[in-house]
Amino acid sequence: MSATHIPVLLHEVIRGLDLAAGATAVDATVGGGGYTKALCDVVGPKGRIIGFDEDEAALERGVKACGGSTCSFVPVLSNFRHMREKLTEIGIESIDGVAFDLGFSTFQLETAGRGFSFLREEPLVMTFSSVEGGRPFTAEDIVNGWSEETLSNILFGYGEERFSRQIAKAIVEARRKTRITTTNALVDVVKAAVPGGYRNGPLHPATKTFQALRIAVNDELMALSEGLAGAFESLKPGGKMAVVSFHSIEDRVVKNFFKEKVAEGAVLLAKKPIAPTFQETRMNPRSRSAKLRLIQKN
Repeated sequence: MSATHIPVLLHEVIRGLDLAAGATAVDATVGGGGYTKALCDVVGPKGRIIGFDEDEAALERGVKACGGSTCSFVPVLSNFRHMREKLTEIGIESIDGVAFDLGFSTFQLETAGRGFSFLREEPLVMTFSSVEGGRPFTAEDIVNGWSEETLSNILFGYGEERFSRQIAKAIVEARRKTRITTTNALVDVVKAAVPGGYRNGPLHPATKTFQALRIAVNDELMALSEGLAGAFESLKPGGKMAVVSFHSIEDRVVKNFFKEKVAEGAVLLAKKPIAPTFQETRMNPRSRSAKLRLIQKN
């Protein structure tokens, strides 16, 4: 299956970072390569873009996006939580800008085969990292191994799922009969656990459950906190950071981090988060919940 990734708030991110030709910048989440290509075009042949991703396929897309002499692209196979350490390893002490796109790419959603989508039958994996070379910790491990109370807590805390207790109880009851190993099996459990009005509402009833499991599998909130700190530390004075988030939980982490840095002298480049235009949401419905926050290090 082919997939086309549409980067969200791309023009606003590029305009906010305002990178000069020859600059060194980081794409913290290469994903589909949309930001990578745009950043490369801005910094030009004398500039460098360092791309972070846990998925080798994503880094390959970054290499292709920056093919030729557009810019110097340096792929780094790592979670952005290790940004400061990895930049030092490759001899980069400071950067002019950094972009975080906290959504997962269309390639991950539609072609990775790791169970990110509740709309197709796939194994319950949900890891951002490449799965080759050994079995990783997966959503299947959580669903079949964690206690009912813990499941309920992560569904509520990471997914803001109001029926977390009912879903957690249903998961535990279902796994007593047979191990839950696929997306469809989990969706069936969730649908059976929630009221009819919720099950048939505008939002797919498994949306928040899948979000919560994905966050838990990838330790996303702690990784985000560490990644933001490392990236900010790596910025030169005057360097800028752009962060696009897609749900309130991760946006809260970003907002609080920016608030701390403003108290230390950093400057917000937009007093309120920037939302997609009507035209963008019409062309790309997945952008509807996106928020962009921008900050400058002084």
